[in-house]
Amino acid sequence: MTVGVVVLTQGTRPEELAAGIASVQAQRDVSCDVVVVGNGWQPTGLPEGVRGLGLDENIGIPAGRNRGADLVSGEYIFFLDDDATVPSETFLIDAIDVMRRSPDIGLVQPRLEDAADGRAPRRWIPRIRKGESTRSSNIFSCLEAVIVMPRAVFNACGGWGDEYFYAHEGIEIAWRVWDQGKRAWYSGDLVANHPYVHPTRHSDYYRLNARNRVWLARRNLPLILQPVYVGSWTAITLLRWWRKRDVLAVWFAGWREGWRCSPGPRKTMSWRTIFRMAAAGRPPIV
Repeated sequence: MTVGVVVLTQGTRPEELAAGIASVQAQRDVSCDVVVVGNGWQPTGLPEGVRGLGLDENIGIPAGRNRGADLVSGEYIFFLDDDATVPSETFLIDAIDVMRRSPDIGLVQPRLEDAADGRAPRRWIPRIRKGESTRSSNIFSCLEAVIVMPRAVFNACGGWGDEYFYAHEGIEIAWRVWDQGKRAWYSGDLVANHPYVHPTRHSDYYRLNARNRVWLARRNLPLILQPVYVGSWTAITLLRWWRKRDVLAVWFAGWREGWRCSPGPRKTMSWRTIFRMAAAGRPPIV
């Protein structure tokens, strides 16, 4: 099997980056075409056989991944963040086997846990009813740090949404996998390592969280469902953070930005997909 591998980095974690690349180069039974995308950084000191793509500025996470995807070849594509590793030497072939056994699976996210102590926040299990992290299931969003897809499916999705910069691009790509008549899948028996972190470490988290929720609806949902989706998340946000006036002020500023500014090109989800997703457990309104 041939796999195009895109590793995204800003060059601030050289030891973690080296470990991630080494875990890719250790993979068995696959041939990997690896590129390291430096988002505002010129990659240096890369191992033999690994190419670098330096971008003059940080153009955002999804756009950086897309630039790397343009350069790699392979029947499958693997996205890996610079602070993630895959501990098993058969990780990639195992993920590919999931999709070969079930050809209607178009995206695989593994179980993520901290390599140091096995910790993992519940939000890393991308489903409403979390349950055991080892249980596999359909999913309707994904944690983008470690993702394997057939290249044809990724291309049909239109790639990652450049406009998002950060946050919710993993929901969109999962939705678009479903819109191809396929499924996004969480493989609880596949493990990748990622440090235990909080999304609020990003200074723009609350603003982009709100703006991108609105953009997600405007880019993907039929017009009649857009206010339903945005309204449900507005209600959830008010329930979560009603005591944090400063947080809500920033969040609603992003919310207004989402309606005022262009979200980029639309690719409206079909009603058939909406009914499939609802039958599978999560209609795209929550």
